[in-house]
Amino acid sequence: MNGLTRKVINVVLFQAAWFAAVLGAARGMLWLGPLSMIPVLALHLALEENRRGEARLLLAAGLLGFLFDTTFVAGGVFTPLQHLFPRPISPPWMICLWLNFAATLNVSLAWLRGHFILAAAFGAVGGPLAYYSGARLGATEALPTTTGMLLLAIGWGIMTPLLVWLACTLSVGRTGR
Repeated sequence: MNGLTRKVINVVLFQAAWFAAVLGAARGMLWLGPLSMIPVLALHLALEENRRGEARLLLAAGLLGFLFDTTFVAGGVFTPLQHLFPRPISPPWMICLWLNFAATLNVSLAWLRGHFILAAAFGAVGGPLAYYSGARLGATEALPTTTGMLLLAIGWGIMTPLLVWLACTLSVGRTGR
């Protein structure tokens, strides 16, 4: 499979899984995000040359995302629709969004590798927009405030380069894209 085809598949899977998780939560089907993530991540890993490194990246991103979102929910920055766990613990459908994002870092977002300032800017804009979009689609109890959006921008401005660095570090031996 050529690199462009792989990137297109990665973007399509990312978007499909994102919408499944967010719209599933918004429609009361909070299980849809985690369920949709199973085939998406299975296909992602099947197409990866460094499955072990990629699996470690996914696990690290899931853990970091869980801690990030739990902290921000506890601080009142946003209020996702809960499932399984009491507030402020990040719900499984949101943890899946972090796994989903991590699955793009070595494929469709590989252009961020080694460009940590660009990754920070990308995260500072894209992260809050994703939360705002999810809120507009009904996956949260309220839209983030202006202060909340600023805090998300700062948080994602830190998290994105960290995740890009982890993707580089855990992908030792990757032949490139």
